[in-house]
Amino acid sequence: MPVAAIKFIAVEEWVLEIDMGGVPVSWEIIIKLVLAMVFGGVIGLEREIGNRPAGFRTHTLVCMGAVLVMMTSEFLLEVSSLALPDPARLGAQVISGIGFLGAGTILKDGSRVRGLTTAASLWVVACIGLAIGAGFYWGALSATLLSYVTLVLLKKFEGYVPGLKDSELSLEIPNVPGQIAQITNVLAELNVRVRDIKVDPGEDDRTVAFFKLVFPPGVDKRILGAELSRLEGVKLLEDDD
Repeated sequence: MPVAAIKFIAVEEWVLEIDMGGVPVSWEIIIKLVLAMVFGGVIGLEREIGNRPAGFRTHTLVCMGAVLVMMTSEFLLEVSSLALPDPARLGAQVISGIGFLGAGTILKDGSRVRGLTTAASLWVVACIGLAIGAGFYWGALSATLLSYVTLVLLKKFEGYVPGLKDSELSLEIPNVPGQIAQITNVLAELNVRVRDIKVDPGEDDRTVAFFKLVFPPGVDKRILGAELSRLEGVKLLEDDD
């Protein structure tokens, strides 16, 4: 079987098309995949720095995969000799199918559900990849920049707005009567509002209590931890925000 000859067809600005056995190959394909690596990597890097379940490589691969799916849809639209295919069908499967990855990043830790933001970022990265694959570059770039702003800047902004964000606090305490009352007295002195309290049941000497709190301006988990450490037997457990 003869090897298909490679013949340059045209050069227009930055797009170079090559004919490989009758199937045109464009450098735009490579450029789209590189853009997917960059755009997906920007969002994934922020998640990686935060030590989240899905980080740099996961977001990059999701974005590249979405680009490839969208380009495949366009390719089938061009070469199909049968009934006109729907170019959005494969892309729609990406949007719905990304759920299996998102579900894997959501974890329940005591009274806290973690990973929802990472799951949402994976879904957004997949949509950005579809936009790149369709040639909607400005939309993909805008979504990448705004997503990064949301993940980085708005997270800091939440801390300056009272009541906007609940904070989780996990304490290891002696399993004796009156411990919760002592802790709530300290919270009241600092004007920290309590949204919810859960205590792990058990008959051991020590147990873990989970608090969902709203901090007033000027008070954070570090200040509260210093006050609670004065209580006998109370230990603040490390917990990533």
